[in-house]
Amino acid sequence: MATARPVVSIYNFENPSEKTGTVPMPYVLQSPLRPDLVREVHTNMAKNKRQAYAVSPKAGYDTAAESWCTGRAVARIPRAPGGGTHRAGQAAFGNQARGGGMFNPTKIWRRWHRRVNVTKKRHAVAVALAASSLPPLVMARGHRINQVAELPLVVTDGIESLTKTKQAVEALKKLGCGEELQKVIDSKALRAGKGKARSRRYVQRLGPLVIYNEDNGITRAMRNIPGVETAHIDRLNLLRLAPGGAFGRFVIFTESAFKKLSEIYGTLKSGAPLKKGYTLPRAAMDNADLARIINSTEVQSVLRPKMERSTHAMKRNALKNKEFMEELNPGSTERKASLQKASEKGTAEFEEVQKKKKARIEESKKYNKENKKGDDTFYKTLMKAFEAKAAADAAKKAAEKAEEEGEDEE
Repeated sequence: MATARPVVSIYNFENPSEKTGTVPMPYVLQSPLRPDLVREVHTNMAKNKRQAYAVSPKAGYDTAAESWCTGRAVARIPRAPGGGTHRAGQAAFGNQARGGGMFNPTKIWRRWHRRVNVTKKRHAVAVALAASSLPPLVMARGHRINQVAELPLVVTDGIESLTKTKQAVEALKKLGCGEELQKVIDSKALRAGKGKARSRRYVQRLGPLVIYNEDNGITRAMRNIPGVETAHIDRLNLLRLAPGGAFGRFVIFTESAFKKLSEIYGTLKSGAPLKKGYTLPRAAMDNADLARIINSTEVQSVLRPKMERSTHAMKRNALKNKEFMEELNPGSTERKASLQKASEKGTAEFEEVQKKKKARIEESKKYNKENKKGDDTFYKTLMKAFEAKAAADAAKKAAEKAEEEGEDEE
């Protein structure tokens, strides 16, 4: 439900601090909020005021151009005839050519308008009216309602008899709309684009919408106030209730117009007396608090327990993961830290490493001095084996050669 306040106060338009009575909240102002429905209906309805436009059928083709055909080393596109000017020989007709016809030229028989179901339009109006009674949505739309007593704002029928703009402005300011009217005036600016040269030079924000039941001069009094619009209660238009497809417009009702809402739209049970075959939209859910519904005892008591799924541990690389390396190789962190300290000058570990290195070098020199001298070194012993083998091979070759020479002499 959009709102559940049982009654709405009626304010005297001449003295807003005085309440003249109360009126029951119409059921139409408790309709469920459907921004998608309002946006769709507004989009299609807004298309029904469009005027047809199209390019001239002869645009780009009003010339006696012909192709030069093949053999002249130029493209075969039609070319303008004649000579002596730059135009002669230029490409024509093609959409890629300068001055040629456009691709897929616009036609006046385009489907400009859209048919919208009557029930859908009525639902959209009901939703827009309900949204206009919620301060958060009205403020979200940009309206300045900090000084307004309450929403929906209902005033006595005397405001319908105003005939002068000065009186209407004074009445609106007394109702707390002064900041809203000033916002509209300050927002006037030049329109962006080519529209500024097409009789719509300026743009400005919209102010309150005054809904009346009987026009005793109110339309004449309000029509020249920037941003303020009027509408008859029997002829509510979604384009006025939700400009741009965004509901939440600041609406001011007269007392008789507000009471007539119940006569027009009725209730969910009785239907709409003045709209044949129509019933107010019904909320898909009485309670839209899904978290509360899911976590309620009634729902949780019939649910199956949560399934426990077996999860596989993520594979870890011991070379990149210090914790995993410590599990596989206990003490690796300490060893790595000690090795790092051993390479840093000035640490005790570094001094210990240098001491061991110096002792190792001295021991190596001592061993080499004692065991690796004269003919008993490893290298010389190894070379002796090769030399003995080489001498044996040389003797064998010499014997074979002498034997061959003896056979030749014989």
